[in-house]
Order: sequence, then structure tokens, then C-alpha cells
Amino acid sequence: METLLELAKIVLPAAIVLYAMYLVIRSLVARDIELRKLEVRTRSIETVLPARLQAYERMCLFLERISPQSLLIRLNNPGLSAREFQRLLLDEIRNEYNHNVSQQVYMSETVWNLIRNSKEGLVMVINEAASTLPPEATALDLSRKIFELNIDKSIDPIGHTLSEVKKEIQQTF
Repeated sequence: METLLELAKIVLPAAIVLYAMYLVIRSLVARDIELRKLEVRTRSIETVLPARLQAYERMCLFLERISPQSLLIRLNNPGLSAREFQRLLLDEIRNEYNHNVSQQVYMSETVWNLIRNSKEGLVMVINEAASTLPPEATALDLSRKIFELNIDKSIDPIGHTLSEVKKEIQQTF
């Protein structure tokens, strides 16, 4: 019995020291893991942040380029018929959109839906304007009709979307 007591006097303190060392090492390893995670996150932000900002910039440029004022002036060609001009406008909008569609991965679903809806709304306005014109109408007639339909709207969808994109940029950065 006495040897068991002597053995307990040796083993018990050793077990307590061993457990204390285990706790210290576990704490150090956990802290090291957290530091490495923070370092990886920081490097990730340094890489992704410029790409996100560029995506927002590109989408602002996209919205500006497809706004009726910009689009109609930039693509103005008086020699075209209304149908040819409609096709040219729609092709330009689709090309701009397809060129920038990959930017959606950098922005919220809400803002991306607003961008997509603005584009689709403009396509509908162009098609509606073209459908009300006679077959012999010119590009100038179509431009006038698009401006009229756009002015009749209480809210400018592209302007609203641009404002929302800017708000998201401000919240993010």
C-alpha cells in the first residue's frame, strides 16, 4: 500500500504537469491556426478587393453606355430604317451585357438583378417603340419614340440601378 502511495505521489504531479502542458500547447496551436487564417483572409482581400471594385466600375460603365441618351447618340445613323436601328440597338445592348456578365460574381444578387432588369426593361422599351412605328419609319423616328417612352416613366430604371450600385460600393468599401 505504501508503494502505491509513493507511486501516486510521483504519477499525480506528473499527470497534472502533462495536462497543463497539453492545455498550453493546444492554446498555442489554436492561436497559430487563427493567425494563419487571418493571414490568408488578408491576402485574399488584397487580391479580390481590386477585382470587385473593377467589377463595380465596369457595371457602372455598362449602365451608362446602355442608357437611352448615350446609346441613341452613340449609335445614331440617320440612313437606317427603324427596324435596322432597332436591331443595331439590341445587338449593342446584348454585346455590352455579354461582355460584362462575368462581373456578377463580385456583386450582390440584388444589385445584379437590378442590372439585368434594367437591361431587359430597355430592350422592352426599344421593342415597344419599334412595334408602334410604321414599316417606313426611320432611325430618327425610333429614337424619338424611345425618348418619349423613357420620359413617360416615373422612375428611370437605369438611373435607379446606377444609384443602387453606387450604394453597394459605398457599403462594401
